[in-house]
Amino acid sequence: MKKYYFVADIHLGLKVGDPAERERRFISFLEQLEDDTAALFLLGDVFDFWFEYKSVIPRGYTRTLGALARVADRGIPVHFFVGNHDLWTFGYLEQELGLQVHRGELYISLEGKNFLLGHGHRMGRHPFRSRVLHHMFHNRFLQMMLGCLHPRWTFAMAEKWSSHNRCARPPHYRFRNEEEPVYKYVAAYGRPVDYCIVGHMHASVRSQLPAGGELIVLEDWLSVGSAGPVRGDIGIFRGTEEGKVEVVKTSVVVHPH
Repeated sequence: MKKYYFVADIHLGLKVGDPAERERRFISFLEQLEDDTAALFLLGDVFDFWFEYKSVIPRGYTRTLGALARVADRGIPVHFFVGNHDLWTFGYLEQELGLQVHRGELYISLEGKNFLLGHGHRMGRHPFRSRVLHHMFHNRFLQMMLGCLHPRWTFAMAEKWSSHNRCARPPHYRFRNEEEPVYKYVAAYGRPVDYCIVGHMHASVRSQLPAGGELIVLEDWLSVGSAGPVRGDIGIFRGTEEGKVEVVKTSVVVHPH
C-alpha cells in the first residue's frame, strides 16, 4: 500500500522553542519513512530563512540536508515547495540533494484522487502588504541586490525580521472559513479538487469545499497547545479504495532514537 506524506512550516533555524529538538524530530521523521512511501511533499517554510549565494548556502542544516538526500537516494520523490521564508533557492536543492522544487502550486493525481498542493501564501487575494512583500521577494533584481550583501548581514536581518514577526502575531491563527483567501481560491478552482493541502497559516484546519472536496491546512511545528508542545501536523494519504487523508501529530508516528 503506497503512502504519501505532507508536512509544512517546520521553520528550521527559527529561535523559538527548542530549534535543535525541532530539527531532531524532523530528521527522525525523515529517517522513519517506510519503504512503501510513494512521495514526500514539503509544503513550504521548511527553513525559516534560506538564501543561496553562488558558492555559499546557509549553515546549520547539515544533518537535515543529509537526511533529505538519503530519502531521495532511496528513490522516494521529495517535492519541495518554496514558502514565503525559503523561496531563495537557485539550484542547490535540485542539483545536490535531488529534490523537485516547485515555485507555485501543483495540481496532481495521486491514486485516482485530485490534489492541489502548495504553501498557500500565493493562493487567493491576500492583504495589500502581503502582496507587496511577495512581489519584492520574488523580484529577480532585488534578489540579486540582496546577494551582493555579505551573508553575515543578510542572515542577521532575516533572523531579526522573522523573530519580530513571530512575536508580533497572535499565538493562534483564527481561520476565517469561507472568507479565507485560500478557501475562496480553491472553491473557485477550475478543475476538480478532492484535497487541497497547504500550510502557511500555522493552524490545523479541515474545511469542506462547496464541490465536495476538502481543504486541509497543516499546523506548523512551532505551536504550543494547552497539553504541551504540539508536535506538528503530518498529512498521510494511503493508496486505498477509500482514499482518505489522515492528519496526525509527529509524536504519533515518530519515535526518536
